[in-house]
Amino acid sequence: MKFLLIGHVRRIRRRQRHKYKEQVLNDSRWCCFRSARARPLLNRGVDVVSLDIRITALKTTLVALPLERTLKTSIHEISSVCCLLVTLETDAGIKGEGYGFCFDPARLAAIAQFTESMASLVINRNPHDVQALWHDFIRSCNFYGQSGVSVLAYNPIDIACWDIIGKAANRPLHQLFGTYRERVPVYASGGLWLSSSKDELCEEAQGFVAQGFKAMKMRLGSPDWRDDIARVEAVRSTIGEGVTLMADANQGLTAAQALKLGRELGRFGLAWFEEPVPTWDDDAAAMLVSKLDTPIASAETEYTSNGIKRMAQNKAASVFMPDLQRMGGYTEMLKAVRYLAALDLPVSPHIFTEHSLHIVASAANATWCEHMPWFARLFNEEMVVESDGMIRVPDRPGAGFTFDWNRIDRYRIPGPKLGA
Repeated sequence: MKFLLIGHVRRIRRRQRHKYKEQVLNDSRWCCFRSARARPLLNRGVDVVSLDIRITALKTTLVALPLERTLKTSIHEISSVCCLLVTLETDAGIKGEGYGFCFDPARLAAIAQFTESMASLVINRNPHDVQALWHDFIRSCNFYGQSGVSVLAYNPIDIACWDIIGKAANRPLHQLFGTYRERVPVYASGGLWLSSSKDELCEEAQGFVAQGFKAMKMRLGSPDWRDDIARVEAVRSTIGEGVTLMADANQGLTAAQALKLGRELGRFGLAWFEEPVPTWDDDAAAMLVSKLDTPIASAETEYTSNGIKRMAQNKAASVFMPDLQRMGGYTEMLKAVRYLAALDLPVSPHIFTEHSLHIVASAANATWCEHMPWFARLFNEEMVVESDGMIRVPDRPGAGFTFDWNRIDRYRIPGPKLGA
């Protein structure tokens, strides 16, 4: 009797599950035509797509975006930004787009070749399976290194997967991540370079204020620290105390130089003193964190959440600035940001503004989004800085920014030459 009863209960449960499945399949909000291939809902104006999507192609495009003039930091001289654009095609007709960049076209070609070598990793895979894809990618790169070029190469693939996920759900990414805010505070980062004179700095700062920015960042690292102080003083006097000011030394100082300069900068009320020492020197950074009143910001050149975890454990920063491409895309970026949230540590992502907006919008511990205009030429859509220094996060599906191929064509450069 006991076994008969158990069998009867199991049959009832099977019938209930089957009935529920039929209800879901017939519901106009979720129906996806019961097809093995994903198709958007038609006829009823519903744009939900089946979860059974497969990646069918990985395509790369290389471009070089020239800058109006050569820019200088304490360790860089930049005349163009070279971008790797990745498009993932699917059997649902949805395309996902992602990108990364560097400063050298030959090295970009090397990154692109690594990216193309991972086609077999993603073709015929479901783009929703970002965790499984990340696991397989990291394991496959054990021999080659699980940071550096391998992560740069995978980054646009992960972003493209998330772009597909958002488009399939007809939702912007920040909603899928969990929205905290719909308008994001941004700071101007596309000026105030070390290559600008004091007069040029003041003119650029005035221009940023006129554009609506309520915060901006300048670069430091002059041979004589007194010149840095004079430059900060000039900008501060131009923008007043009501505008937030940050300073970035781009890892160009020794610990002793950073301590001296950091103490002198204390009177200017900076939001942070960014990357005063090399990112790998946790001891020097932790010393500055403990001895300076100005918060120390860093971590943009750390790779994956493991690098962020190490810096946090060593107290090597007060403000963390994970970089989307060095994290390897959204999947690992979310892990890093949420780890820092658990430690009550603030986050301000490094550049990639168009894509980083969704991170800041979905993280309560995020403070600012860095506004870098370098990549605006890649996209059809524009970012609009509102009068209070905020950008409204796009409500378009996916990342919300799509490549403008008509404009991109003029910037194309040759791709990798296999066997060369």
